[in-house]
Amino acid sequence: MKLNLKKPLIIFDLETTGLDLVKDCIIQISYIKVLPDGHEERGNELINPEKIIPAEVEALTGISNDMVKGKPTFKQIARQLEEAFKGCDFAGFNSNHFDIPLLAEEFLRAGIDFDFSKCRLIDAQTIFHKMERRNLAAAYKFYCGHKMEEDFEAHRADQDTEATYRVLQAQLDFYTEEHQRELNENPEGRTLQNDMDFLADFSKVNKNVDFAGRIVWQEQLGPDKKPLLDKDGKPRMIEVFNFGKHKGLPVAQVLRMDPGYYSWILSGDFTFNTKQVLTRIRLREAGK
Repeated sequence: MKLNLKKPLIIFDLETTGLDLVKDCIIQISYIKVLPDGHEERGNELINPEKIIPAEVEALTGISNDMVKGKPTFKQIARQLEEAFKGCDFAGFNSNHFDIPLLAEEFLRAGIDFDFSKCRLIDAQTIFHKMERRNLAAAYKFYCGHKMEEDFEAHRADQDTEATYRVLQAQLDFYTEEHQRELNENPEGRTLQNDMDFLADFSKVNKNVDFAGRIVWQEQLGPDKKPLLDKDGKPRMIEVFNFGKHKGLPVAQVLRMDPGYYSWILSGDFTFNTKQVLTRIRLREAGK
């Protein structure tokens, strides 16, 4: 099914030196940029992480230290990627949990404040798990009818990106009311809308304010301990700390009563994104 887009969608995948958002780096980024008219643009870059690629990562991805030697660093291509990604939504497989947070971190390390909060973030893995509960290879076999190893080389970002794009298209075909009825399924709760707002909302699995989940959204309660409602009748949400001695307390309140906590986080071993989010809250509160 052709994607129903109002603005460009970046389907992407990363290979990295590891899974630590603070310490690890990208070694390959691959993406497909799908425009609203259906035109597709592809990009695939090996990246010098400026650190040793661990042996287990090399064995898994096939990307060696020799292969990235002489390749550009992320900082060297960051402006090029920023230009390509500007004004786009994003989709991937497990991207909301890892790829988006690490990409945001790499942009910040390069001195670029790429604001993902203005983007729809669609995660084909979350859709898959909510609908069928399983990994990319299983999703590809289930939705596309082929074994992934027959069509792609495993653990390469460009290959996984192509597979994710096909899975997302096939998911939209599979979860139409018409197809569900053909399967003798009750379409109630088993359909997806070909709409990026819907898919981004469906991809959400947590209430994180920052990607690392150090700050989360929580319903604001009134004196009667009942949720306060906004003008649309929805619960008002406030940012609260999700760790440490101030866990569960509103961030704005902590910044007022313990201003040193802000400095401690900024100098601590936290992601740049966490520090960025906290700084935005602090500046917002100072402007009140």
